[in-house]
Amino acid sequence: MGFFTMAKTVLQNLFGRPPTRRYPAVPARVGPITRGHVTIDPARCISCGLCMRRCPSQAIRVERAEKVWEIDRFRCIACDACVEACPAKCLIMESGYIAPVTEKEVERHPITYVKPERPQKKEAAEG
Repeated sequence: MGFFTMAKTVLQNLFGRPPTRRYPAVPARVGPITRGHVTIDPARCISCGLCMRRCPSQAIRVERAEKVWEIDRFRCIACDACVEACPAKCLIMESGYIAPVTEKEVERHPITYVKPERPQKKEAAEG
């Protein structure tokens, strides 16, 4: 009896459709609740460090002195905590595909935000 069950499974696998897709040749379907990966707009980042403090896996580092935002993709768990914490809304969760990484390295993004100057207060009128 076990032979016929196994033969049935073999024939289904030979002549049936594969249960998986031929990714990346056939694009994957992205569901509505897929989180994806974190991206940054360095022109909007104010280097406050809230994303770094809220990250449970410590994947994000913000260097204020060097004006650099770093993320370790191998540590990031795509929990969305950094995106929710960002007051400047410069972090976004994209639901697209990221190419596989062959070497462990930290992504470095130079922060290009320039703090706007406040207008000078007029001195009290002399007199």
